[in-house]
Amino acid sequence: MSRLKTLREYVDKELNLLEEEKRTSATTHLYGVSLAATILAKKRGLNEELAAMAAMLHDMYAYKSGSYDDHAHLGADLARKILDDLAITTSAETDIICSAIYHHDDKLVIDSPMDELLKDADVIDHCFKDSSKPIKEKEQKRYENLCKELDL
Repeated sequence: MSRLKTLREYVDKELNLLEEEKRTSATTHLYGVSLAATILAKKRGLNEELAAMAAMLHDMYAYKSGSYDDHAHLGADLARKILDDLAITTSAETDIICSAIYHHDDKLVIDSPMDELLKDADVIDHCFKDSSKPIKEKEQKRYENLCKELDL
């Protein structure tokens, strides 16, 4: 079984513990960000599998705890524990994934290429899922840059 499939099975099992409306929202968001991350990784020449894995875990802390307070930083710790327990990544791969998760909410700061990829994939999902919603101020510049990058 592929590592991504193993991780998705774990995530699906965890999300099944949520009430239906939250589970649907969480599943849609995590899979949407994962797809966007895979596409961006291919376009940018980054590791598609690691990008998809980071995306699948990036908001797990918020969904499990019910809180978005410091969810990126606390989520990186949770992701490390999950990846260690599943034993599907090397130490270096775990560091890359956890760094992306740790920084994904810092939309106004520039970090490593994989960190930036996860931020951008998150923005794609936020901004394109429902175009009737206003774009968050902290995501506006990224959204504009993504539209240019993707010729939209």
